[in-house]
Amino acid sequence: MSKISVVLATYNEGSNLKECLSSVKDIAAEIIIVDGGSSDQTLHIAREFGAQITQTDNPPIFHINKQKALTKAKHAWILQLDADERVTPRLAQEIERVTEMSRSELEEYQRKLPQKKLFMRHQLLIEERDGIIGKQQGPYTAFFMPRLNYFLGKYLRFGGVYPDGVIRLVKKDHAHFPCQNVHEQISIDGRVGWLSNDLLHISDPTFERYLQRNSRYIDLIAAELKDQHVGKNPIQLINYFLLKPVVWFMLTVIRHKGILDGFPGVTFSFFSALRFPRAYFRYLKNK
Repeated sequence: MSKISVVLATYNEGSNLKECLSSVKDIAAEIIIVDGGSSDQTLHIAREFGAQITQTDNPPIFHINKQKALTKAKHAWILQLDADERVTPRLAQEIERVTEMSRSELEEYQRKLPQKKLFMRHQLLIEERDGIIGKQQGPYTAFFMPRLNYFLGKYLRFGGVYPDGVIRLVKKDHAHFPCQNVHEQISIDGRVGWLSNDLLHISDPTFERYLQRNSRYIDLIAAELKDQHVGKNPIQLINYFLLKPVVWFMLTVIRHKGILDGFPGVTFSFFSALRFPRAYFRYLKNK
């Protein structure tokens, strides 16, 4: 059986870490944590699971610590997680199977992948944003996982939120974070496939937590508007305060069927649409 290194970068994740590590303890040959100076129970919980801990600072680009964790892993396959993610038993079994497959078996597994068309459409959208990921030929060295996001008591499946693909399983020495900006995609040397079972993401267990994270995200968008020198004029005001939010809300609620997720889905789409005027307003305020 292939040995798997589980790696995380943490900072004050005491409320999340225990459930995360509990979900992978049966498949982890080692657990590596690079901590950015937590002041809560994060390190105590990590020690309970026998994790190898490296303490450092907490840089604005969190991928710096993620890369440090990747570098410290010693096994052939690395499962790189965030503390608010949970590996289901079915996903854990799939990870173990995939890391044992030969190249030809992986080719066949990817060919018969359930929901392959949905996953490929989603990957194209990611590559339109981030550029081509990995190589088109050769052996598989990394895998996306479809991710279910938890919001207001419900896992969202519509509104364009799912499958929210994230690369979490990588082969050692075939993946690295460029560490240049907070939105970057992990860089893969090799071919990228998909796993079929969902990774659970408990990003917003409460509405208060969502608003906190959303506010930080809006600050990042406002900074990008400044870097792009977006105009401060009536046309852009109409664009960001009316056109963009209305189009986004209708697109996610109607075309992408966010309404099927009920109140949580509609609420998520509404606040997602509000990021445009809120970010532009903060941009206007900054001299």
